[in-house]
Amino acid sequence: MISPPGVPVIKQVNWGGLRTLYVKEVKRFFKVQLQTVWAPAVTTLLYLVIFTVALGARAAVPVGGTTRPFADFIAPGLIVMGMMTNAFANSSFSLLVGKLQGTIVDYLMPPLSSSELLAGLSLAAVTRAFLVGGALWIAMLCWPGVHVGMSNPLAVLWFGLMGSLLLTFLGVLTSIWAEKFDHAAAVTNFVVQPLALLSGTFYSVDKLAPSFRLISHFNPIFYVISGFRYGFLGVADSPVAFGAGLLLVLNVAMGVLCYTLLRRGWKIKN
Repeated sequence: MISPPGVPVIKQVNWGGLRTLYVKEVKRFFKVQLQTVWAPAVTTLLYLVIFTVALGARAAVPVGGTTRPFADFIAPGLIVMGMMTNAFANSSFSLLVGKLQGTIVDYLMPPLSSSELLAGLSLAAVTRAFLVGGALWIAMLCWPGVHVGMSNPLAVLWFGLMGSLLLTFLGVLTSIWAEKFDHAAAVTNFVVQPLALLSGTFYSVDKLAPSFRLISHFNPIFYVISGFRYGFLGVADSPVAFGAGLLLVLNVAMGVLCYTLLRRGWKIKN
């Protein structure tokens, strides 16, 4: 039945279009799941093998006023780091490829608002992040000498979600700004990787000099790692409530920025 002229068919949220975009993005990366899910999980697992062999799984690491086995300390950080880097990789791909191949119209022409477009891309990236995180967690459960039982599952879910969303929004901003793959690679190599590697994933910030310890607290990924690790070990390098609130504020700000740029069509429609 055709609606009369001037009568909106989609009055509030285009749930059908949002679901279609989400399914499309998930099918896109899941079609090559060996490359997008399993390969990153195996690569991240190799970090655990190399570091535990080199330093010894029984080596003690100070964290939150206690000492924990090195393998137990490093495992949660590796899981959430794998989640974040893959969330960034997924969200920084779609719009950029659309601009380079001339198929960006497939994202702009459907009856989707800027918020629905952002939600579809973000949900797909977070889905990939949790698939990689789940694969890593299961593998580490079976790995000898590593204990990844959760002491606070809610903290694991919250900081995993906040970390994935943070890198997802950064990926969307990158795909909007970038004009070629070199631009996206530059953000990966000079922003994402340094922030991830210098976030306390492989070491405790308690061992750093006071000045470097202070610098670490300006790294938002540090709070993701610390809070996610708290969900497994029950101890953290930073106040958990402060980190949870800070990440929520940062994600809201990043989400608003992404929405504003998509709505204006900066470097997409122009």
